[in-house]
Amino acid sequence: MIDSSHLKDMANAIRFLSADAINKSNSGHPGMPLGMADVATVLFGEYIKLNPNAPKWFDRDRFVLSAGHGSMLLYSLLYLTGYKDITIEDIKNFRQFGSSTAGHPEYGHLDGIDMTTGPLGQGISSAVGMALAERMINAKYGQELCSHYTYVIAGDGCLMEGISEEAASLAGHLSLNKLIVFWDNNNITIDGTVDKSSSTNQLQRFEAMGWNTISINGHDYQEIRNAIEQAQKSTKPTLIACKTTIGYGAPTKCGTSKCHGSPLGEEETSAMRKALGWNYEPFEVPLEILNRWRQTQNRNLIKYNTWVQNATQNSEFRDFIANKLPPLWDKELNALKEKSILEQTKVATRKASEMCLKAIVPNIPEIVGGSADLAASNLTFVEGLKTITKEDYSGNNVMYGIREHAMGAIMNGLALHGGAIPYGGTFFVFSDYLRPSMRLAALMGLRVVYVLTHDSIGVGEDGPTHQPIEHLASYRAMPNILTFRPCDVVETAECWQISLTEEKRPSILVLSRQNLPMLRDKADKNMALKGAYVISPAKNKRQATIIATGSEVSLAVDAQKILQQKGIDIAVVSMPCMELFEEQSLNYQLEVLGTAPVISVEAAATFGWNRYAQKTIGIDTFGASAPASKLYEYFGLTADNIASEIEDLIA
Repeated sequence: MIDSSHLKDMANAIRFLSADAINKSNSGHPGMPLGMADVATVLFGEYIKLNPNAPKWFDRDRFVLSAGHGSMLLYSLLYLTGYKDITIEDIKNFRQFGSSTAGHPEYGHLDGIDMTTGPLGQGISSAVGMALAERMINAKYGQELCSHYTYVIAGDGCLMEGISEEAASLAGHLSLNKLIVFWDNNNITIDGTVDKSSSTNQLQRFEAMGWNTISINGHDYQEIRNAIEQAQKSTKPTLIACKTTIGYGAPTKCGTSKCHGSPLGEEETSAMRKALGWNYEPFEVPLEILNRWRQTQNRNLIKYNTWVQNATQNSEFRDFIANKLPPLWDKELNALKEKSILEQTKVATRKASEMCLKAIVPNIPEIVGGSADLAASNLTFVEGLKTITKEDYSGNNVMYGIREHAMGAIMNGLALHGGAIPYGGTFFVFSDYLRPSMRLAALMGLRVVYVLTHDSIGVGEDGPTHQPIEHLASYRAMPNILTFRPCDVVETAECWQISLTEEKRPSILVLSRQNLPMLRDKADKNMALKGAYVISPAKNKRQATIIATGSEVSLAVDAQKILQQKGIDIAVVSMPCMELFEEQSLNYQLEVLGTAPVISVEAAATFGWNRYAQKTIGIDTFGASAPASKLYEYFGLTADNIASEIEDLIA
């Protein structure tokens, strides 16, 4: 236990590094780092299990700064505790171009950043996934190899955002007792005091969701200690309400919104130095205080060395946490492709995905499935999956309930933690609920797979509320995410293979409700890997090219047959993944597209297709409620109409 006077000095080191960096940048949020410095000092100084010399130690405690705008709190902690990849120069370059100390913490920029945060509510929600992963791997491999806490610092904004409600509800339901959230209860938001916009009793709210709750003075070191120790013994997740003063120590701005999102300024910071007795120059941390900080993590060395010894003796565990796919993991998947061609299997691609999962799940120990209460429609639950409960964490399937927001964030947390390759399902139109988490998965470069079914007006009678129109175009516009829309069983299997081997970006599988014919006649090469390919070539000289995706590829092939009878020879290109096609060489792209006129066909918005096609057939309005066949006819998505459009194009 560190003496209170030393804790005070250590906390002030955080405060002044934060204030000085934000002043130098002339941009940032000093209020939270100043207000939560005492809590962070006790947590990092006396409790959290880390090793700065082995920053990716699998059994370290995870720390998520959900209130990511207070990033200087985290950067100060990483520098003070001795992480090798952050220097005082990095602190001085806060928020500058090319600096590892970005405006909000970014995963991959520094070793001690466990996730990218900033969009409020995402951090606390993803932390639920981390805590869930810890319990699952603990159940599989035991205390000696996986037993750690997930700590979160969250602000009022994190608790107001709806995603936190969904995630916290599931955390309470599953009794994720190694999740500990510190709520910076300072009653201030950017626009003023919290009571102007909310009167929620957060403690009662979290208690109702099955959490342990504690209320403390966030500037009292002993109360902070007592709360952490009580939380560590709880059988439930814990919310610690830390009553703090935002901008603590700033004489005229503390306790107000003036220090929330603006630098204190040199005059206020100078006055704060006098008020807190910090008689040092900007960015100066006395060697005695710095050494005391650096020594705090020595308490974890025995735990680290013991863990290394245990892990060294268990090769299965080492392979598991490496997230590497086992040898021959897709042998059954390849067999499925051959069998489907032989039997000319005609199924919806959501059914094809289920067939793929039956071949995948038994062969990848790290796979974690789930659905937002739509497993019966998404077909995401297969033999080999076992649902996780609070009585038994040894499963590999999560029943997320009707919580798409939380599902997306929790999958991110599972992937970030390690030892989990998550996939989750919902209807494609409801991916709008997932989108913020999907964007963060793309930004962080996570292997997460989204199984999004009911992909078009093929949903039929459910009507326009359930018929995704603009969604394909919007995801294709998102950087670092792969959007797949396969046309048959073989392409679906190929897309699954790509998704699971992509370690640095998430993937979307957009799948049909209606049955689709088998179009491929060979599966010796993964053709989807190049994004697009000629699935049905012209017999002679190509007079036109149809590019299509998903269910419209078979319509294009039917149109090709109609045109052949009229002496018009065309090629059909299947483009299951536009992003992968864009990554191919120009020569390959020209070979696939040809030199003849091109028409695109997709039961979705035509936006974006004009980069390839001179003419587009699609849907640039919302859909309607009717049988799918009637809708396809109404919107001109028929073989006869496609053939007619081709004739007009080349006339």
